[in-house]
Amino acid sequence: MADEALELEPLTPFPGRRMEQAIAAVRAAIDDGRMKPGVKYSVYQLAEGLGISRTPVRDALLRLEEVGLIKFEARQGFRILLPQPKEIAEIFAVRLALELPAVRKAATASDPALSDALLRRQRLMRDAAAIGNEHEFAHHDLGLHDLILDAADNTRARAIVKTLRETTRLLGANTADKTRTLTDIDDEHTPVIDAIIAGQPDEAEAAMRRHLENTGRLLVAQALRTEASDPSVDEIWSAVV
Repeated sequence: MADEALELEPLTPFPGRRMEQAIAAVRAAIDDGRMKPGVKYSVYQLAEGLGISRTPVRDALLRLEEVGLIKFEARQGFRILLPQPKEIAEIFAVRLALELPAVRKAATASDPALSDALLRRQRLMRDAAAIGNEHEFAHHDLGLHDLILDAADNTRARAIVKTLRETTRLLGANTADKTRTLTDIDDEHTPVIDAIIAGQPDEAEAAMRRHLENTGRLLVAQALRTEASDPSVDEIWSAVV
């Protein structure tokens, strides 16, 4: 049994997987307050509200359970969990360990094709920022970081970072329109790209560190505001990173 009623809009026809659409619907419902942390909901209730079968709903919830956004309970019930500040700091600690060496290597490559690809990706980010398309912006942001990891020729690091970014996305950890704009985020990438193109590994590493640490600390601060806990952002960050 669910704790309370759940008002959702039925899903529209979709060319992709229903599971992905269900994940997006749950995230949207959490963001706008229709689904609340700690409240017990049911698989049946969610499937009925979205107008789809229970199978893609269960698949979506299993995916969200893997990243810690929900917790299953007995009899098809589940509750929304909030991302923990320490968990977010840990994600960024791993990203720093992988992306800083990668950006140094990319800056020593002197690859005109990489430079062109980075500038194209940044133009796409700026176009998305100009119209406020957060989904497209995030897609091109991911692509830009992936280009840098690809230039470092470390397939395992690319896969790990992609998974970590997917985890923060599914957790709903996003600073856009909360503590900084899409344009602000785009601006943080400019010195990274400039240093890579100029062949300056020290400057590229420093700029990437500033970008990742700024993002990570803002997300930790957001998570702290949702719970009555004593640790500060500095205490959590310094203990993990």
